[in-house]
Amino acid sequence: MLFYEASGAKAGVVWVGGVGGGFDTPARELYPRLGEELLHHGLSSLRVKYRNPTDLSQAVHDVLAGVDFLVEHGLERVALVGHSFGGAVMIDAGAQSPWVTTVVALAPQSYGTEAVSELPPRSLLLVHGLSDAVLPPSCSLTIYERARGKKDLELIPGAGHVLNEDAQRVFTRVRDWLLHELRG
Repeated sequence: MLFYEASGAKAGVVWVGGVGGGFDTPARELYPRLGEELLHHGLSSLRVKYRNPTDLSQAVHDVLAGVDFLVEHGLERVALVGHSFGGAVMIDAGAQSPWVTTVVALAPQSYGTEAVSELPPRSLLLVHGLSDAVLPPSCSLTIYERARGKKDLELIPGAGHVLNEDAQRVFTRVRDWLLHELRG
């Protein structure tokens, strides 16, 4: 785990990568950049590394342990942000935790996202590149169609799976979403 702790924070974020495991981060180091940025807004965050990055249920358990860690540090509202496989992990974990207020899935796979209909009252943001050759944008479209409650979908022309082609747009969109949803 990598912890970005904001003194006195009441809200924060858990970040996860994809099936590659480790501390993967899409969109040109999005997670460390946003982790530092959110500190200036009084929000803590935690980057989680899976024990087994190919096992959905274990990965969900790892994320829920990360949420518990943040709650033990005084947080009352948590956002979950995941890329690719991590998007499915975060949707599943978000549906299970009462501390989660919003989920952000970046270029998510659709497999393992059946719990998306159970997210409300939590909100959902999906961001997907229209040129994603690994997981097509139809994955996010399918998730969006099954989701209920507050949801938004941003499709980025020319962006591939890692979203590097428009990293600043992803940074701004995710930052603004998190600030809005966590300050409520």
